[in-house]
Formats: sequence, C-alpha cells, structure tokens
Amino acid sequence: MTTPIITFDSVSKRYRLRRTRSFREAFIWAGRRQAGASRYPDQFWALREVSFAITAGETVGLIGSNGAGKSTLLKLVSRVSVPTAGRVSARGRIGALLELGAGFHPELSGRDNVFLNAALLGMSRREVQRKFDAIVAFSELANFIDTPVKHYSSGMFARLAFSVNIHVDPAILLVDEVLAVGDQAFQSKCLDRIDALRGQGVTILFVSHNLETVRSLCSRALWLERGRLIADGPAGSVTEQYLDQTSDVISSRLAAAGQTLENRWGSRRVALTRVRFLDAQGDERHTFATGEPLTVSLDYQADEPLEDPVFGLAIYRADGVQVCGPNTGFAGVALGRVHGAGRLHYAVPELSLLDGVFYMSVAVVNRTETEVFDFHDRAYTFRVANSQGQVPERYGLVTLRGRWETDPAPAGAGAAR
Repeated sequence: MTTPIITFDSVSKRYRLRRTRSFREAFIWAGRRQAGASRYPDQFWALREVSFAITAGETVGLIGSNGAGKSTLLKLVSRVSVPTAGRVSARGRIGALLELGAGFHPELSGRDNVFLNAALLGMSRREVQRKFDAIVAFSELANFIDTPVKHYSSGMFARLAFSVNIHVDPAILLVDEVLAVGDQAFQSKCLDRIDALRGQGVTILFVSHNLETVRSLCSRALWLERGRLIADGPAGSVTEQYLDQTSDVISSRLAAAGQTLENRWGSRRVALTRVRFLDAQGDERHTFATGEPLTVSLDYQADEPLEDPVFGLAIYRADGVQVCGPNTGFAGVALGRVHGAGRLHYAVPELSLLDGVFYMSVAVVNRTETEVFDFHDRAYTFRVANSQGQVPERYGLVTLRGRWETDPAPAGAGAAR
C-alpha cells in the first residue's frame, strides 16, 4: 500500500479572537463575564475534525466559500501553523505559494531577496546560485534584479516570489489563489509550470474559486465549509456537489437583490425594478442546462416620459471573463417613448454556455450613452449545468455544437504500388 505524503487525522484548528485590552476595558469585560454577557466570541474554529490522506503525485483542489478553512489547511501542511488538535503529517520539501514574498525585505535588492527567500525555503546557497539565472528568467525581471524591492510594483513583487518558490524542487506544492500575478501571458506561464511539476510527480494542493481551473488541473477535490470536510472525491463530482449546494444560496440572494443591491448607480429616471431568469414554461429558475431556453425578464419604471432608452445586459463567468453584452441599441430595437411601468425580455432559444456559475449586469441608458439611468453591476447570478450530458463537451466556456465527420477514403487508398 502506498504511504500517504500528506495526512490529516482528526485535525482541528482554533484561533483566539480576544484582543489585548487596556486595564479599563479588561475591568469592564470581566464585569460582563460575571454578569453572563458573553456577547463577543473569543475563539474561532477554522477547522473541525478534518481527516484525509493524499498520496504522492496527486493534484488535489480545495474548494469552498470564503472562510471555509482552505488557507488554514494549507498553512498547517506548510508548518506555518500547528493544529490545536489532531495530527498533520507532510513528507518532503514543501513549496508554498501562499503569501507571496512574505520573507522579502523591502530594503534589499531583488537579487538579495532571491537568496534570502530561497534560504527560508530550505535551499542551500550553492543550489540557489545554480538556479539563479533560471529564477530571474522566469520572473522576467532581469532589468530590475538589482533594484530594492520596495520600488517594485505589486505584480513584480509577486512574480519574483512565485519564481523563487517554483524552483525549490518541492515534493509538495501548495498553491493558494496566487495565479493572478502579472499579465495574462505570465499567468499562462505559471499554469504551464504547475502542470509541468504535476507531470514530474510533484504532489499539488491547489486552492481556487475558479471551478473550471480546479476541474481541468485537479484529479481530486476536497470541499470545505465552515471548517468541516463536506466532500472528498473526483474533482468533477465534488465541484458539481458544490454548485448544487450554492444554487440555494444563489436563489436567496436573487430573491432579495432588488432591495439590497450594493453595486448600483444612475439617475433612476428609468429604474430597473425586477430582474428574473425564466425557463421555457415562464417559471423563474436559477439553474439551467446547456441547450435549454433561457429568458431574462427586465421590469422597469419610468416616472417621466423618456425617448428611446437603451436596455442591455452583460454576462460574466465567475473568473471575470465577459461572455456577452447585448443591448437593444446593438439589436436595432427602438422602444420609442417610455413612461410608467414596462417589461422587456431577452430570449435565448438554446443556451450555449457550459458548466459554471455566471454573473449578470443589467443597465438602462439614454440613446447616446451619456446618461446612465440605472446600472446593476454583476448583481444577478445563475448556474449552468451540463451534468446530464446534454451536449458532448465538458470543458471551456461555450459549446459550438459542431459535429465530427469523416471523409470517405479515396479510391485505391492504402493499395500497394
């Protein structure tokens, strides 16, 4: 039987929240305690009774909402923190892409910080000297390597730290939402490097809110919620369970969105009063299957007559990639004068989106787009599921509904000459 490289055995982690108080505050607090008024909690359990084992070479994704305990778990693996109860075991050198540049000194140059940070990660000076050129080349900071890092931008800082960490030849690589370093080309290079390490048999524990990346990069996923392990299994099925659970949260959020919108602005001379996602029967839903009809229904109220306003929407994937941005102006739809209550529909006959959670903005502006009447920025959320195999595709953003075809073999093909 293969010996696990990472083991969690009934692990719990508690943080104390009580802050340092002055003598007067401590006296008041003691009085409240004696009176039974323990209004403020003084401890927080980030993890509770978590158990799992990971074998060498596995790539495992950690998913869950903010505050679920994902980052705490990685800190326990990296030995930055110790458990309050239970046992954590991790064998081999660990590369931890957690808080990039945590060991950097702002007054030192990039060169000096490479040696300093690498030493903290367990590399010898000779090893750093051997890999130094490769570290600098990957970071793309050769022109700034002798500049004090206090003059670096946040992106430069993170890129150098990322480069140091991936050159430590780890047995275990911990990655916590750090792939937003640099531009798109550099992010792709980071993902390619992580994929190469996976191919070399490095064990990878990967935290991300981007479920598409988890599904494409990881063979297995752990779902944490409020410090407890909810599910452990193949990445596809665990992310599907997570999306099913979050659908209820999405529904609740949408039901209250009209009253609690935070990202909203505009003159309100025309106000968007209700936004709904409707299925083929006209029923409101928040989860749709690839290939299903979807209608976005927009209710509005114009308290004064206005000529030909433009209504539009924009849909974004969870990672911020914009999917589309249709509006009545682009479509050549002239609404004429609007006054009072009204309703518009944007009908999609067959939804081309693949699995994922999507955010939608809605807006109404004047014809010249010089005045915003009402704008709700990414305030509405819906989910698309292709779990039943409605289309024969699994990865990506949309289906093109293409077909695979073969040409008949040319006459005489394969005949001996």
